[in-house]
Amino acid sequence: MEKFEFLLGDWNLEYRIPKSAFSEAGKDSGTGTFRRALNDKYVYFDYSTKTGGEAHAIFAWDEKAKVYRYWWFENSGSFLTATCNFVNNETLFLNWHDTLLIQTFTKEGPNRVILRMEHPTALGKYELILEVIFTRK
Repeated sequence: MEKFEFLLGDWNLEYRIPKSAFSEAGKDSGTGTFRRALNDKYVYFDYSTKTGGEAHAIFAWDEKAKVYRYWWFENSGSFLTATCNFVNNETLFLNWHDTLLIQTFTKEGPNRVILRMEHPTALGKYELILEVIFTRK
């Protein structure tokens, strides 16, 4: 779980939602915290937005499959799972189960991370459906 080091800590979040097949354009902001838990076997991510969205997420290493597992729980009652792995030491890639969505967390500096969620298009490319800018508090 050492690879999560660049995400650990408290963050200000700026949400940018472009108009897409999934939603109208929008913005939001909030705060989030990544922290280690249970003898460093897990990394938790908790966030809340100004518009009332809240979520709790859990990352864990699956020794048998040699991948990271991810569980996402929202206060709306919605939940998703993903399989993820590090593309390099500064990029975490997530493949959401039961969807065609992909997501990356990319370190852009010691105090900045960008989360991008994308969906495939008919042309074999990906359409951005969510971008979150993490700025360390």
